[in-house]
Amino acid sequence: MNVPDPVTVPHTLAPLVDGVRDLDLSWFPARRDPGARAAEARRAAVLMLFSDDGPEPTVLLTERAPTLRAHAGQVAFPGGALDPGDDGPVGAALREAREETGLDPAGVRPLAVLPELFIPPTGFLVTPVLAWWAEPCAVRAVDTGETARVLRVPISQLTDPANRFTVRGPRGHTGPAFRTSGLVIWGFTGGILSALLHRSGWERPWDATRVEELDRAWSRARDGGTDRTGTVAGDHDTGPRTDGEESA
Repeated sequence: MNVPDPVTVPHTLAPLVDGVRDLDLSWFPARRDPGARAAEARRAAVLMLFSDDGPEPTVLLTERAPTLRAHAGQVAFPGGALDPGDDGPVGAALREAREETGLDPAGVRPLAVLPELFIPPTGFLVTPVLAWWAEPCAVRAVDTGETARVLRVPISQLTDPANRFTVRGPRGHTGPAFRTSGLVIWGFTGGILSALLHRSGWERPWDATRVEELDRAWSRARDGGTDRTGTVAGDHDTGPRTDGEESA
């Protein structure tokens, strides 16, 4: 794991930074080895952006537009493929977040760069970038053809055992998932969030044996599930409400 230039981390987020120290690929066995596809793998980066400007930390997430051909309606960290002009994964993650949410990169302090993780369905090698939103700004769905919503999800919603379960995806694999804001967070994004909560000590005991099929999980989320109190960007002075990633 690489760590950018040192910054003063607020005490509320210190457990996150401590938690990712020495985090290696053994935490993500299904994501660590592209095998023969390594030469063809495309590089990408995602921004795991946490803020501490309210009563509790929040994390910035996006809901992909329902009209997209790939991963429609899924929840993801802002991010995307590296461009030749990017300053590595950190630069790519910040650029993509700006393009998707209108985020001002000047207010973001990168904290850690995690190892590359492989996403088999897309062939991407993704570098997660952990960052602190030191100066929160207004964010929104810049292009509603790609992003339906931008959300700041309170950590308490993710740690609430009532909002956690194990999901079985369309290919039969299982993994940690969260239900919040009428959405299901699963796949790559759900796995990363689950690891961060566990390593930071924020995790509360939850029933990992409760398994739901993905379709049923989505149905419950849309019908109200156990929680519909997520924070859409705008609800806490982050910009106007908007109506209209990969989570393999």
